[in-house]
Amino acid sequence: MLYQNLLKPILFQFDPESAHHLVSSFFHLSQKIPFLNQTLSSVFNYDSPRLSQKVAGIHFPNPVGLAAGFDKTAELFPSLIHMGFGSVEVGTVTAKEQPGNEKPRLFRYGKEKALINRMGFNNPGADRVAELLKVQKKSGVRGINAGKSKVTPLEESVSDYVYSFQKLVPYADYAVVNVSSPNTPGLRSLQSKEALTELITGIKKGFDGNFPVPLFLKLAPDLSLQELSENLELCLSLKTDGVILTNTTLDKKNLGPGAHPEGGLSGNPLFEKSLDFVSRAYQILKGRIPIIGVGGIDSGAKALQMFEAGANLIQIYTGYIYEGPFLPKTINTYLDRYMLKNNIKNIAEIVGNNSRVK
Repeated sequence: MLYQNLLKPILFQFDPESAHHLVSSFFHLSQKIPFLNQTLSSVFNYDSPRLSQKVAGIHFPNPVGLAAGFDKTAELFPSLIHMGFGSVEVGTVTAKEQPGNEKPRLFRYGKEKALINRMGFNNPGADRVAELLKVQKKSGVRGINAGKSKVTPLEESVSDYVYSFQKLVPYADYAVVNVSSPNTPGLRSLQSKEALTELITGIKKGFDGNFPVPLFLKLAPDLSLQELSENLELCLSLKTDGVILTNTTLDKKNLGPGAHPEGGLSGNPLFEKSLDFVSRAYQILKGRIPIIGVGGIDSGAKALQMFEAGANLIQIYTGYIYEGPFLPKTINTYLDRYMLKNNIKNIAEIVGNNSRVK
């Protein structure tokens, strides 16, 4: 209630990006105060053996992760991992430093609990992020999300991704190939069958065919069902370790009539589309590789729906902005109580129980 009644009204007086910088400043400060991270853990963590599982060979203490985009620099990870998350995904990071698109580039839709962003992969670049990660004390599960540098031609995408991963993978538990952001020109064209085959194959060749951590592919919700199916089959044939469904959408019809800013829509209006994609993916993949479900999850009930549709793990971002820092704990508490009530021993038993196609 403190967040909803006091902190959120204050933060929402600022434009979204300034509000994010204020929150980031708190996390920076928390790292300088002895024992504060332990205090954060005691307040925000929810532990239960029913929530713990191994996915893609990685032990996740709980299934709620923070999606890429919140911590673009890796500077916040040491604090965020103590905020009740089972994992935190850093990025998106590019090989070259880039400032991102011109401001304003982040827009709130409070009534719909949604955001539109056209950030453009603003980040300090793989070299600088690697320097930050190198000196951090490792704690919890860390994902690294990499995208293509804006200035890099599409035909040189493979070398761009390989450079980033070579720098960052030593500090990652898993890695993500982001080809689905709508805010880098041409990036989504890498989701075509030919381009994706070349990209994933090339990335693995950059590590002599032995990529050192599980490699996930993040896809857009704007793919046709045929494209989704083709990409998932490619993931199997190319031995990708998992998929993340989904990134933001360009479809803004759920925001109502009128002109809307360019960029990707996230939050509540994306939930049904992401849920549908997860369900379809589960029926195609049949548990052969894991699915991380992301898009519009802002409650325990929605999280449960995502697991029942076929997600092995979930991630939140926009819901975290609107619901506040206790959302991971709220979701984990809801899931644990549901399992206890229904005599379910582990979260993995829920996965795909209600997978359906509309």
